[in-house]
Amino acid sequence: MDTEKLFLDNPKRSKFYAFKDGVKVGMTQVELSPSVNSKGEKIPNAPVKIYDASGAWSDVDFHRDITRGLPKIRSEWISARDEVEVCGQLDPSEKIPFSSRKIFRAKKGRRPTQMYYAKRGIITPEMRYVAVRENVARLNADKFSSEFPRKDLRFQHAGNSFGASIPQEITPEFVRDEIARGRAIIPANINHAELEPAIIGRNFLVKINTNIGNSALASSIPEEIEKMLWSIKWGSDTLMDLSTGSDIFETRENILRNCPTPVGTVPLYQALEKVGGLVEKLDWQVYKDTLIEQAEQGVDYFTIHAGVLRRFLEPAAKRMVGIVSRGGAIMAKWCMINNAENFLYTHWDEICEIAAMYDVSFSIGDGLRPGACADANDEAQFGELKVQGELLKRAWEYDVQVMCEGPGHVPLHLIKQNMENQLDWCSEAPFYTLGPITTDIAPGYDHITSAIGAANIAWYGTAMLCYVTPKEHLGLPEKEDVRDGVVTYKLAAHAADLAKGHPASQYRDNAMSKARVEFRWDDQFNLALDPEKARSFFEKRTSKVHTGEYCSMCGPKFCSMRLNRELRETLGGE
Repeated sequence: MDTEKLFLDNPKRSKFYAFKDGVKVGMTQVELSPSVNSKGEKIPNAPVKIYDASGAWSDVDFHRDITRGLPKIRSEWISARDEVEVCGQLDPSEKIPFSSRKIFRAKKGRRPTQMYYAKRGIITPEMRYVAVRENVARLNADKFSSEFPRKDLRFQHAGNSFGASIPQEITPEFVRDEIARGRAIIPANINHAELEPAIIGRNFLVKINTNIGNSALASSIPEEIEKMLWSIKWGSDTLMDLSTGSDIFETRENILRNCPTPVGTVPLYQALEKVGGLVEKLDWQVYKDTLIEQAEQGVDYFTIHAGVLRRFLEPAAKRMVGIVSRGGAIMAKWCMINNAENFLYTHWDEICEIAAMYDVSFSIGDGLRPGACADANDEAQFGELKVQGELLKRAWEYDVQVMCEGPGHVPLHLIKQNMENQLDWCSEAPFYTLGPITTDIAPGYDHITSAIGAANIAWYGTAMLCYVTPKEHLGLPEKEDVRDGVVTYKLAAHAADLAKGHPASQYRDNAMSKARVEFRWDDQFNLALDPEKARSFFEKRTSKVHTGEYCSMCGPKFCSMRLNRELRETLGGE
């Protein structure tokens, strides 16, 4: 795999570092061409700074060798904590070609979690780091308001945040307070030193997650690493390894050592693989061992389907399509085979104790999410959501950070109720949703049907969106499917930030609009979510050296932008 080709050098899009409060935070800086006024004078345009979660992979100074892994930027932060001790060391092997590394866990009776520190008024380096990251757009200007003229890049429409509490500036103190209240999380396992911390909560920028992972039928470690790199190239904020095939441990180790974003898993998948895929052989001890193994590797958050209870199985059976979640179906079958309650629910306190030792966050799984529009907002779905509210409060007693998972397939007019119920029943903990998919009739286009729902539910308050690719319902996503899913969901997340009125969210849109009206083609490409695709579309029917004031849609004589310029000059709108 040639990782050099994944991150093409572009002199107009470079890595920019902000230094503040003792942390160094990387972001993208887009250099813009000058504007030219009616007198032919060139007027400089300030560069645009953009949130960037790609880590050292987009830094031309970093030697991209996946066998070395990424720089361990959190090593000193973790080692300095009194609550942490070394409990072992992972030695390199033929399948895991990394240098041996220390394994950390909590000292006896301690909890080195972000929530533990936040409740005690302690601001961690991770909290300082995410505060700088969340303010990246505000580095472009000091103030944003609808009071500015519409031609000013600082102009921003007032939003409707549906009761969110988004401040004009994100401070480390605000981050700490949100985590202490359970309204935000920083998934940051003490064994994932390569992590560049990110915060998930409705009072912050909407994040997106990418799912990758092998299956028994397809993919390999190099392919999964390439999908991981591809996802962060296009803007993924977190990554879930959902591998169910062979080499699960080795695949995850390679991902963790090379991934700058939080990494999540569904431990149930590996636990089931350990017993040969036989649900009847699955038990608490196998699952517990898997939790510890993954926590020691550095997994930042676990999806745990602890809310799939026996009393919900009968209403789920009455649905159009029943249970569509893999984890939900596995636990439902286990309950029926053993005529017993879900062991993830009955052992919840022990699961919390394990998570607290390594600062693993929870994503409480929606194992009963609707898999068809007909099944949306039913008794099983909302019953599980109420149980999530119970489980997260118990997790908070152990200082474990928690977010809740949501649907699923939900038609547009039923989406708002999902968000309102979650905020009410789950004490405003972050909501993490798959879409929702708003119609069932578009196989091959479900990245679009789901992004429609995702933009809406994120506007109402969802903190993180799990991407959907065109292969949803059809097969294992490949590289280009990942690209389509990530970019589509970055669009949905940004649309929600605009609608919420997140400070400075409109600046990049304004810069794009100004570049468009001035025919600054390179600037339009470089400000885009997918610069390479934008450029390729433009160049398909025009010369690569074309700099004219038109594109192939209207041509030189019918370009509305050119006609508009004449109108502006006549009416004094320079």
